[in-house]
Amino acid sequence: MRDNGRVTSATRQPETAARTLPPRLIATDLDGTLLRDDKSVSPRTVAALAAAEEAGIEVFFVTGRPARWMDVVSDHVHGHGLAICGNGAAVVDLHGGPGAHRFVKVRELARENALDAVRLLREAAPGTVYAVEQTYGFYQEPAYPKLHMEIPDSLAPAEELLSADHPAAAEPVLKILAYHPEIDPDAFLTLARLAIGDRANVTRSSPSALLEISGPAVSKASTLALCCAERGISHEEVVAFGDMPNDVEMLTWAGRSYAMGNAHPDVIAAASGRTVANNDDGVAVVIEELLAELPGRP
Repeated sequence: MRDNGRVTSATRQPETAARTLPPRLIATDLDGTLLRDDKSVSPRTVAALAAAEEAGIEVFFVTGRPARWMDVVSDHVHGHGLAICGNGAAVVDLHGGPGAHRFVKVRELARENALDAVRLLREAAPGTVYAVEQTYGFYQEPAYPKLHMEIPDSLAPAEELLSADHPAAAEPVLKILAYHPEIDPDAFLTLARLAIGDRANVTRSSPSALLEISGPAVSKASTLALCCAERGISHEEVVAFGDMPNDVEMLTWAGRSYAMGNAHPDVIAAASGRTVANNDDGVAVVIEELLAELPGRP
């Protein structure tokens, strides 16, 4: 279903004594965080995730990846089987397995907002090229580089891909991707946020100058807040992990948050704690410590 209504605030609330409450939900990014650089999930991490679920702590994968790229963790979902994909643009049920993922919630980027973002960023950063990520399709401009190791469904200017006449116009847009071959990644992010303003939410998770543009107020944090509200889970009961700017809002919102040892400086500043790098199983290290602190544990 599509969800375009008022969203739960994803701004961290004032700290209270409830901060010491046992965790009820773990929210973890994937690339650069849970996954090692070779995109594998280590045996230690698999065991830690299973132990958390066994202890009654829900685990949510919260990623910028589209649903079709979730096969890497499909074997490691437990309980609810839900993941937040596309930087909060979709909640996906992974129980169906590869190629059979079900969209539970879609927070789309309106095409008029997407067209505005494309126009404004073209003016502010000439040479920017685009791709369009939809619920099931991926479309790109001819000049967009081969960054995603997949064949696009069609090639055309972004304005045509986002038009009401496009064959996939009825399919929700989750985000648009904007790439620039020359601008520094952080400078590109700052420039885009200033140019686009409140028409869309702009972030990045790639080491290159590749931006991810979603609907206004759509982020990992705001969608995670919605999912937690549905479960009666407060932000103080959430532990979050991340490594890149698209994780900052989520780490700020969560009661406890950890920047990976390999994290971007903005992520380190946003998190309340720090763990070791993704290749050293930083998420598993913290989960093991959290479980050891639970009442009744030896």
